Amino acid sequence: MLSPYKFYQYLFATTDADVVKFLKMLTFLPMSEIEAMRGSMQAEGYIPNTAQRLLAEEVTRFVHGQQGVDIALKATAGLAPGSKTTLDAETLDAIADDIPCATLSRADVLERPLVDVMVASGLQSSKSEARRTIKGGGCRVNNRKVDSEAQVVAAEDLLEGRLMLLASGKKNKLLVRVAE
Repeated sequence: MLSPYKFYQYLFATTDADVVKFLKMLTFLPMSEIEAMRGSMQAEGYIPNTAQRLLAEEVTRFVHGQQGVDIALKATAGLAPGSKTTLDAETLDAIADDIPCATLSRADVLERPLVDVMVASGLQSSKSEARRTIKGGGCRVNNRKVDSEAQVVAAEDLLEGRLMLLASGKKNKLLVRVAE
């Protein structure tokens, strides 16, 4: 079975052409509400993906429960490019199977230069590539922008002392698990 996050994302990616059909087939929403949504999709000022969000939330709630919806929404917000959402270990654990992961020893992470960790984790292929990413403003640790090529990974960068989300650019994310 798909995780709540993957399930939600799959439904959220539904095209405008199909979303009303899926709302009718897969939800228990009143037809009047679905038809109102169809009308609002053609109205000026419609916020894109509102219908997809409704579909994803309703069906994810039916399959995974409200807790699954909460996890999916928090993960979606936290993994969005440039997100300012504060991540927590519970959210990262919930999506660990859905994004690339690397397990590194505590000695290879803590108090080590971030560029070294980026290479050791496989997020970047070389230290020079890691430095360029940081210099260009494309590196984030737990959604916080990295400004210095000399940044060292501190204990407060590890959520619950064991997890850290690295991002290189908008879509390239990797979860670092710290082994004891």
